[in-house]
Amino acid sequence: MNNEDLKKIIAEFADFPATGVSFKDISPLLSNPDYFKFAIEQMCKVVESFNFNKILAIESRGFIFSSAIAYQLGKGLVMCRKPGKLPGKLASQKYKSEYASSELTVQNGVLKNTDKVLIIDDVLATGYTVRAAYDLVRSFSQISGCLFLIELNYLKGREKLLKTTELVNEQISSIINYEG
Repeated sequence: MNNEDLKKIIAEFADFPATGVSFKDISPLLSNPDYFKFAIEQMCKVVESFNFNKILAIESRGFIFSSAIAYQLGKGLVMCRKPGKLPGKLASQKYKSEYASSELTVQNGVLKNTDKVLIIDDVLATGYTVRAAYDLVRSFSQISGCLFLIELNYLKGREKLLKTTELVNEQISSIINYEG
């Protein structure tokens, strides 16, 4: 098995959730234990040289990969959720995505200024969501990098992150790439 095999199992749905969007459905990958295990192993390999002690999991599909990777690598896991999903005092960051405006939150105190954080989500598309997570976390922790299962290169999310954050190319990783 290789990363191209992972790409082949991912279903695509045209014009979902909006006209002009080609949605990458990871459900077939998740439902196949061999493919899911391989995806987690590949994602772990990609970040083995990164220096981090915490993983920030972006809601909701990012939770799936983050929890498995945190378990595999023995790292702490912090949930980054939309408003109304976490209790207690929260830090938040508003953002606009390709579909709508939203906000991300984390619980105060779960990240310290000594933490080195790896941000994980399922897809890097336009970069708006991960940029919001980056802005939220960098106010109280160091960011070691970002990891995605899928990167939609044609939407130039990586380029936007490189222009608008302190990340360098080597700190942004994915295992499946779509050129167009």
